[in-house]
Amino acid sequence: MASADLERGGAKARRANDNFYVDNSDHEWTSWLIPIFVVANVAVFVVVMYVNNCPNNNLGFEGGCVAKFLGRLSFQPLKENPLFGPSSSTLDKLGGLEWYKVVHGHQAWRLVSCIWLHAGVIHLLANMLSLVFIGIRLEQQFGFVRVGILYMLSGFGGSILSSLFIQKNISVGASGALFGLLGAMLSELITNWSIYSNKVAALFTLVVIIAINLAVGILPHVDNFAHIGGFLAGLLLGFVLLLRPQFGWVERQYLPADARVRSKHKSYQYVLVVVSLILLIVGFTVGLVMLFKGENGNDHCSWCHYLSCVPTSKWKCDN
Repeated sequence: MASADLERGGAKARRANDNFYVDNSDHEWTSWLIPIFVVANVAVFVVVMYVNNCPNNNLGFEGGCVAKFLGRLSFQPLKENPLFGPSSSTLDKLGGLEWYKVVHGHQAWRLVSCIWLHAGVIHLLANMLSLVFIGIRLEQQFGFVRVGILYMLSGFGGSILSSLFIQKNISVGASGALFGLLGAMLSELITNWSIYSNKVAALFTLVVIIAINLAVGILPHVDNFAHIGGFLAGLLLGFVLLLRPQFGWVERQYLPADARVRSKHKSYQYVLVVVSLILLIVGFTVGLVMLFKGENGNDHCSWCHYLSCVPTSKWKCDN
């Protein structure tokens, strides 16, 4: 997954001309939550591989364990898991997202636990690199509280949509949460439109990156519903959590005492906050109600399965 680094320029507010100030005076936070998330994901993967214990549990039907020198941390045969990781049964046992167990086994905790599991080293590296490039900059700009909320709720939203549409397979990974951060970057750019320079180029770049990543999700064995659910949740949360003061408010300290001070936020920003909050509440409520009623999202949308996999002459989408 790629990322876009949207910056505003220098580190301090500076005067562009006699009548206009370009604000870049945001407080920059120290990023510590995202590094902790990365360490946690890696630690969980090591634990998963330890529990998997390929040398003792692999029956040899798909070949021998890979990287046997790692002992019980060695990977499943590549025919079984080409991503250099554990077996699907291990992922299922340790909290992978599985519809039947969530709905009928009363294991709703899997909607969260699956965010911390990865199918293999390749999967883990791709997600953690994306998390570093996207998450650290967001945390530096907006702080650990808002980014933490974005990450967890986006991952949760991705799990809900995934469970509604993919009910025969196990799903794992932090991709839903990562797409939520991408969605938040897009909504932050939109809601704070007036304070960006080169805004059109930034918007185009970000939209292309998001489109490419979503397009990759139509390949088989990729849970694009988690991506879409996380993206939509992050997009709406970004409108609520990532507001910035407008220039007229920030530059008030430089204006004469009798000058008219503009409002901190524009009216369209407040509208976006209210609409986004309503959509978030309705979306999460409807999604959870449908999920725990045992409904299949495909019954309400006959074409939605194409959002996660498009069959071709090279592959089928049954699995």
